[in-house]
Formats: sequence, structure tokens, C-alpha cells
Amino acid sequence: MRRRSVINAALVAVLAVALAACGEGGDRTTAAAGSGGGDRSIVIGTKDFTEQYILGELYAQALEARGYEVELRRDIGSTEVIDKAFTSGQIDMYPEYTGVIVAVLAGASEMPTSEDDAYDAARAFEESRGATMLERTPFADKDAIATRREFAAEHGLRSIADLVDVPSVAIGGRPEFRTRRQGLRGLQEVYGLDNVTFRQIRGGRAYEALDAGDIQAASVFTTDPALATENYTVLEDPEGLFGFQNVAPVVRRAKLDALGEEFAEIVNAVSAELTIDAMVTMNAAVDVEGQDAATVAAGFLAEQGLLG
Repeated sequence: MRRRSVINAALVAVLAVALAACGEGGDRTTAAAGSGGGDRSIVIGTKDFTEQYILGELYAQALEARGYEVELRRDIGSTEVIDKAFTSGQIDMYPEYTGVIVAVLAGASEMPTSEDDAYDAARAFEESRGATMLERTPFADKDAIATRREFAAEHGLRSIADLVDVPSVAIGGRPEFRTRRQGLRGLQEVYGLDNVTFRQIRGGRAYEALDAGDIQAASVFTTDPALATENYTVLEDPEGLFGFQNVAPVVRRAKLDALGEEFAEIVNAVSAELTIDAMVTMNAAVDVEGQDAATVAAGFLAEQGLLG
């Protein structure tokens, strides 16, 4: 998928989202034409970063185009926060990363060794508490540790394990990185990095902090647009600390049963088109080019024939 084709398709589809779109961080409700409400209504939530805003729009707009009434609640928060919203019934569905479910929510001490195993383990956990997961995406957005390319070259860094030989490393990340096993705790326990100190960085500011020299390493996502440049090095994770992170929508079982097979087919059709190239391009369109997530999502859906 070329970025220009996404942008052009977005212009064609912009009328489709004129009623639905609002700025990131806000909620919206759209009663689509032909919606009967009730068992054709759903509340979708997202976490608090660009990729999640886009994912929320993709699923919401595809469903709206087929007559579902969707309330989209964006910017809810981290995994721990959005999971509470989900389990308390405030939202019916949200896009989650399979490895995050296994490590953070299920609290597994060992990570699965394949994408399929991660999905199966995550789904089993969700089904144990009255929910389930729809099909996973082809793309995986893994947590990773990145440094400036010059810093990696200076210290001969290829993997996370190599950081043990650096006298002192300040690593930046979101607040939850401090306590997660897939974070500072895991770096210390799995890689023995007692030389690492944590600095809290607001979402989206990691690369700015790296460029300014405020930190030497950062917790990043492998679909970040900045990684398409030659400025940064993503360190290998030989111990598999960060696992496998395909996206799969988590949905309450009762809601899925009420909505029926058509609902699942629509959501699964969207997920099936989400390749790594597609997500990197859409993330870049929002973060680098400054486009609205709703418009970018509409363009992609139109290009894939998923708006009707």
C-alpha cells in the first residue's frame, strides 16, 4: 500500500466520516442509517496512543457502514486502565495485543513461543472470564528497546543483552514500563541490567528525548513511523522478553452472541487487511503528516472496499 493511495482514498471517503469524526481523545456516537439499536449497538474503546486511535476508527467505521450503532470511546488509558473499563462493562470491545494479555493481564511467567501460541493463550484467558477474541491481525506491534544509531555504534550494541556493558543507561518509557515484567522489571530479571535507570516519558515523546540526549534508550513500538528512518537502532530481544504482539479485538461474549455472525465477519475482514506496511503507513500519516485518524482510517477502508 502506497501512502499516496491512502491519502487519495481518504479524500474520496471523507464524506463517510464527516458525521463520525472528531479529534483524538474525544468520544463519539454515530447512529448509522438503518440501525435498529439494541442488539446492533456496541461501545468500542481504545488505549491512549495513535495506533489505537486508528484501530478504533477502522473497526467503528466498518461497522457503521453496515448499519451498526457505534459509540467510540478513545484515549481510555493503558492496558490496566482499559481492562478495568472492559471488565466493568463500560465498553464492549477494544483492540488488544496478544502478548500483553498473556503477560500483563494473565500474569504468565513464561511467554509463548509463537504467534499462534500467544493468540491461543490470550483467547483462553479471555474466555475464562466471560469474554473472547476475534481473529488476529497479520501485523504484530511489539514492544522493543531502541537507541540512537550513533549510541549503538559507539557501544557495539546489537541486542538488549549488550546494554549490560554500558556503565549507565537511562531508559525512557510510559509510566507502566517501570513495574511491568515486559518493562524495567524484565530487563533487570531476564537480562541482568542493574545499570539501567528509568525516566518517565509521555507517550509519543520517546524519540524527542533520545534526540535531545535526555535518555540513551527508549521503550518503543515496532510500528512507530520514526523507525523507518536511519536514526535509530532497535535492539534484538534474544530472550523473547517482549513476546508476540498481534492485535485481536477483545469482546464480551454476551455482546458477541447478541450481535451475531455478521458482526464478527465485519470485524475480522478489517483485521485481515492490517499488514505491517498498512499500519506503519497509517501511523505515519497521523504522526508525521498530521492527518486525522478518522480520515486516515476511512481512506484505508475505502481502498479495501470495506465501507459498504
